[in-house]
Amino acid sequence: MRWSEGMLERTRIPRLRESALSRSRAGRAWANCGAFFAVLAFGTMPFAAQAPPAPAQHFVVVIDAAHGGDDAGARLSGEMEKAYTLALSVRLRSLLMARGMSVVTTRESDTTLDADHRAEIANHADAEACLSLHASETGAGVHLFLSSLAPLPRTTFLPWKTAQAAWMTRSVALAGVFNSALNQAGIPVTLGRIALPGIDSMTCPAVAIEVAPQAKAGESGSANLDDSDYQARVAEALAAALVEWRASDKGGHQP
Repeated sequence: MRWSEGMLERTRIPRLRESALSRSRAGRAWANCGAFFAVLAFGTMPFAAQAPPAPAQHFVVVIDAAHGGDDAGARLSGEMEKAYTLALSVRLRSLLMARGMSVVTTRESDTTLDADHRAEIANHADAEACLSLHASETGAGVHLFLSSLAPLPRTTFLPWKTAQAAWMTRSVALAGVFNSALNQAGIPVTLGRIALPGIDSMTCPAVAIEVAPQAKAGESGSANLDDSDYQARVAEALAAALVEWRASDKGGHQP
């Protein structure tokens, strides 16, 4: 039988392909052997893709320095309330960031913000604690104020002006942690509940913190608002409270 040139070509091509396939299989076999010996030597596959580490969960705190801009707040001895709250916000932010917390501030300068804008910033941050900082020369120590709203169950849609009602139980718990930390620092505390337009719209555990002189005028241990040591003690106590709050089972997202 005579083979035509076309028939010869048809017989050559499969052989060539088979030869290439054999070489490919042999190459893979040697590669697999190399990987096997690498496992024996190093205990892991070489160049294996490692799963990225799980992202760290951030504990977010919102610090709202009350007043600012056109709203000067109360006139204190030596400065306006808006300047005092901003300085306290900066000091507290540094302490919290040094302790590994993420901090969102409503203002970084002498700017005007209304209550709704402050609440929007806090709610967007999805924070575990929200602090509204104030100052007064009336009374003594630190005054902790909570919203006067009655606690309500959390629902899918929260009315804007009363959103804090779903968080009242945890806000009360947060105020208790602040109360304990301030008392341990030797700073007297007064607790109260009043209407708070900014906090009433916040969807986070929220407390208004008003700093007054350490004691009433003429009493022993009195310290003015402008006393740097007193300011540091207040800020340290607030930071210690938030560290405790982070460690507690109440410091999560759910009300």
